[in-house]
Amino acid sequence: MADRAVDYLLVGGGLAAANCARWLREEGAEGSILLVGREPHAPYNRPPLSKGYMRGEESVEDVLFRPQEWWSEESVELLTRTSVMKLDAGERIAKLSTREEVSFDKALLATGANVRRLPAQGSELEAIHYLRTLLTSDEIRADADAAEHVVLIGGSYIGCEVAASLTALGKRCSIVMQEGVTLSRQFGDEVGGFFQSVLEDHGVEVYGGDELERFEGADGRVTKVLTKGGLELACDCVVIGAGVTPDVTLARGAGLELGEAGGVLCSAQLESSVPGIFAAGDICEYDNPILGRPLRIEHWDVAFNQGKTAALNMLGRGVEHDVVPYFFSDLADWVSMEYVGPGEGEVVIRGSLDDGEFSAWWVDDGRVTAALSVGRSDDLERAREWISSRSGPSDAAALADPKAELASL
Repeated sequence: MADRAVDYLLVGGGLAAANCARWLREEGAEGSILLVGREPHAPYNRPPLSKGYMRGEESVEDVLFRPQEWWSEESVELLTRTSVMKLDAGERIAKLSTREEVSFDKALLATGANVRRLPAQGSELEAIHYLRTLLTSDEIRADADAAEHVVLIGGSYIGCEVAASLTALGKRCSIVMQEGVTLSRQFGDEVGGFFQSVLEDHGVEVYGGDELERFEGADGRVTKVLTKGGLELACDCVVIGAGVTPDVTLARGAGLELGEAGGVLCSAQLESSVPGIFAAGDICEYDNPILGRPLRIEHWDVAFNQGKTAALNMLGRGVEHDVVPYFFSDLADWVSMEYVGPGEGEVVIRGSLDDGEFSAWWVDDGRVTAALSVGRSDDLERAREWISSRSGPSDAAALADPKAELASL
């Protein structure tokens, strides 16, 4: 026998579970809701961790999903510093790290992702960080404050955003990465090169086409980064952004079917292979109705919107998750970009990279599959329409003419 029962069990302390709780209540759910999260904080927005929060422009209260009193006002029980250790999908019982057993009617698994750790020699030294939580953001800022030189390993979002934030705070920063151009894995060399030029123009040193070999230190703290290409960088702090892997340990133990991308395989309604158990966020690999194939995306906005879809379907609404994925990134106050879609195909540039005002369009067999905007946010509305309808302009090359009205294409 379980110690107690709840109607809705939400596993994970991030935006997916938090937004699910919100929409359950807003759509009329009257049953009991229990949200279990392993972090000490209530659910919060993660993008500021490498941006405004790291730079001291936003407080903990600023980044919280909702004020602390919201949880009691909405009768949502919030358990922080707590993990679900085991989930019996058949018996509908969850065993918590507190040793309490909770039975449930419906559940959402939103356990997020774990950072990918690099097994390099010297990794045990102090002042080597991975950014994932409020706590790790605080630790990076504390070490960076006392550092003269910070080395970022990885040329994707974390490496670029943290380098920009710390440089804006007056620190010397260097990026070491396997790819030849920053953000090229996401957007290709041409668009990625624009962001790299912004970083370099503000003093960030970028070393591409190289790979971490090992760390060296003194008195237990890192003092040098050495690469396989022979580069040696003296430093006082290191931040590694090597990607993440979906945390499906709980789902796998519960017997939920996993997909090819390593996530929990779900229907277009975000329901897993076990009826009544849903997934959202980094672990969700759902049957995307726009693409017509399974898709797993790690963007924070995806988790946020999937929380709503999961809530509606817990209430029996039977809606598909047909939201076009959205993402944004800021490099300090130097440049901002917005991005929609999963992205594949040939890239067409509309506007001027040199002027820092452009949109990039990914076109595959006449269909727009993704778009990125720097200073041209209005272009994304048309992009969303084309992505959703699996269509595109009659002449894709005409996208390159910034004077051509998108509606006329």
